[in-house]
Amino acid sequence: MSSEKEPNLPGDDELARMDRDELVRLGTKLDGVEIVDYPTPWPVEGTRAEKRAERIVALWFALCAISGLAFVVALVWWPWRYEPPTDETGHFWYSLYTPVLGVTLGVSVLALSVGVLLYAKKFVPQELAIQQRHDGGGEGSPELDKQTIVAQLADSGQRSTIARRSLVKRTLGAGAGALGLATVVLPLAGFIRDPWKNSENKESLWHTGWQPLFPGEVVYLRRNTGNSHEISLVRPEDLDAGAMETVFPFRESERDDEHALSQALKRSDNPVMLIRLRPADAARVIKRKGQEDFNYGDYYAYTKICSHVGCPTSLYEQRTNRILCPCHQSQFDALQYAKPVFGPATRALAQLPITVNEEGYFVARGDFIEAIGPGFWERKS
Repeated sequence: MSSEKEPNLPGDDELARMDRDELVRLGTKLDGVEIVDYPTPWPVEGTRAEKRAERIVALWFALCAISGLAFVVALVWWPWRYEPPTDETGHFWYSLYTPVLGVTLGVSVLALSVGVLLYAKKFVPQELAIQQRHDGGGEGSPELDKQTIVAQLADSGQRSTIARRSLVKRTLGAGAGALGLATVVLPLAGFIRDPWKNSENKESLWHTGWQPLFPGEVVYLRRNTGNSHEISLVRPEDLDAGAMETVFPFRESERDDEHALSQALKRSDNPVMLIRLRPADAARVIKRKGQEDFNYGDYYAYTKICSHVGCPTSLYEQRTNRILCPCHQSQFDALQYAKPVFGPATRALAQLPITVNEEGYFVARGDFIEAIGPGFWERKS
């Protein structure tokens, strides 16, 4: 048997009569804690230094609130639609949209963090305590432990002086509230402002830059020579059997439009693989239902945007007629309407309907008849 005496524990009535300080001392004793030092950061209340420290902390929390609200305002009301460089004023304000969002949200998070750190440094007592650790034998906490820990938490709050610092509490609440509002508004912004709501617009997810701007408009297949001003159209004789070339849309209305010519080469959903199959391979092609006339002889055109997560399917293996995506190793069979045959992709690459006009140039017969690339909210497949 142990010779050590068990500590005298108070009964329920005695426990109920104890004040907070007594409960704190009892709780630390029961937990085997020895408080070596528990200094008060501001022994004399209301000094100029204390008030100055409180105002500095409140200033950071106020900055957090202002920045958080500024982020919400910018996210919802700042000019966010693209404006070309030709419109200097509109393009200037549009170009600031993303930086403004980043700065306001970043400053809000930073200000809240600095305010919390400063408050902890200036007002929370930096106690020094020694405690013997134990697991409690795996049993639940008795009523005695519950009351003493509540008293200890309340004592910590009282010693931190947060209860009597209304300025700090108000600015902290405003900052946390504004930042919380920003985190709520951010995912909802896509529902408030839907850039794709006009599904017939060529800027929507349903269409690409290959969509004619008006009935009867001719959209040529153009190669990228490295100079956006140089117009190099593609003829059937330009490709050898088994060759592949990346092409982009070109319309005569854009010939003298420097911005439009450059954007046609940069727009992410514009690149198309123009493939010329070898005659023996072309005889074995299996066409997709409803797209039997999308090709021109041995020439087939497929989007370069992978149906998995949108990487560029920029590799064509002539010997096997496989189209390869280097990101996640999806493979598509060019002899079976670019159907996926390996890897994570589950949908065939969209096929662009093409033909040759009376001038002998390749032209698109229209836009893709399905959305290209990976799935999105409104897509059925």
